[in-house]
Amino acid sequence: MSTTLTIGLNCSNNDVAYEESGANWVDMNTSSDYLVFSAGSNIVADGEAIPTQGELAQAGVVLTGIQQTVSKYFLADISDNLLREIHLMGNTQNQYVVAFSFDGATASEPVLEIWDDENLNTVTGDTLGAGTPSSSWWRGITTTTSAPSSNWTGTTLCGATSSYYLTLNDGSGALPAATVLYCNLKIVIPATAVSGLSATPKLAVKFTSN
Repeated sequence: MSTTLTIGLNCSNNDVAYEESGANWVDMNTSSDYLVFSAGSNIVADGEAIPTQGELAQAGVVLTGIQQTVSKYFLADISDNLLREIHLMGNTQNQYVVAFSFDGATASEPVLEIWDDENLNTVTGDTLGAGTPSSSWWRGITTTTSAPSSNWTGTTLCGATSSYYLTLNDGSGALPAATVLYCNLKIVIPATAVSGLSATPKLAVKFTSN
């Protein structure tokens, strides 16, 4: 029997573990839901209806020629037509932000990768470094065993190239039984970014089952 993965997003201000009381964990429907990264606005805000592409563009991060970290992260909950802010995601010292709940053992350590599209075979998009993995805007840090430090650097995420994906069990290998792993994510826009763009890269969790 293969192991099933459920991805949960902590849509509260409380740094509390998955499925424990005191937080609002929302399970992601990976076939329809998606993440939104934005500067936010009156329309692109927690509890608002899912915005149009035009509304998202208006609430985009303004490029200043100075490196900056995206400040707002949302789950687009399609079933409820709502944006749910992931308050603890980003350049924060929070541990319980994104949960990866495995209902059984795995044969390999689960890893988180980011690709251009659902085919998972190219990483040439601008936010993924336009062919240079070290220039990717995406950062991730495994928080399974502890919270990150202030202004954490984490791992630069870009495809399956060595050192550019996140090992969700802190490098400890395959999961011997049902387990919940955690990470935090942020986007760091480089000072060299001068032209506006829209990007829809795909996050993929890979593992093998026994």
